[in-house]
Amino acid sequence: MTTNNWAAFEKAEPEFAAAVRARFAQYPHHVLGTLRKDGSPRLSGLNVDFRGGELWLGMMPGSLKALDLQRDPRFALHTNPGAGEDMPDGDVRISGRAVEIVDPPELHRYAEETESPHPFHLFHADLTEVVRTGVQGEELVVRTWTPAHGLRTLRRGNDDEPAREDPLS
Repeated sequence: MTTNNWAAFEKAEPEFAAAVRARFAQYPHHVLGTLRKDGSPRLSGLNVDFRGGELWLGMMPGSLKALDLQRDPRFALHTNPGAGEDMPDGDVRISGRAVEIVDPPELHRYAEETESPHPFHLFHADLTEVVRTGVQGEELVVRTWTPAHGLRTLRRGNDDEPAREDPLS
């Protein structure tokens, strides 16, 4: 569907994509950031679905987050951090553009596959950035993928030293 869809990301970085997807699978509810009419941010709860090579964002009809995406498709999606302060599998964020599906047969097919009640808004993600942040030993490790630059890994200690790029990424 899109050049930078989930399938393209998975093909480019299968291990990283699997770790990101596993992190989303830990909890059903996540946080979606959209832009309001005035340009200020809006945060909303959202369930996501990985299906058929796409990252799907489904919403109730007329929801403010859907209206935001229709007006300005840019979004940021953050995994549910879970309970407590310990996130052993890291923190994951995905940014991109939401592409709305309006074709009735495609909406019907998706609704049948997922048992989604009609009507609803359905978007798939055109990815611009995927970030996973975690801690390894005494270092903060930030892995970032973009379609233009591929996968990069930055490591930073708990000191004044700047982050350094991991040459193995």
